[in-house]
Amino acid sequence: MTTMLTPPFVSKLPDADMQAVPAALARAAQKARELAARTGTPMIYVVDGKLVEEMVPASEAGQAGAA
Repeated sequence: MTTMLTPPFVSKLPDADMQAVPAALARAAQKARELAARTGTPMIYVVDGKLVEEMVPASEAGQAGAA
């Protein structure tokens, strides 16, 4: 089960490279969650200006390709 924290962002910039940025960021975030789950380290990110430290369940470690 993939966790979606926010709805996907759509770039409004005309450049094709910039159109691909939101999807690339989503892939990077998912890979970071999988790595954190595999290694037992927390994910650290900012929500509403506050630092959040979250342990990722080990069940998320093998979900590469799940979207």
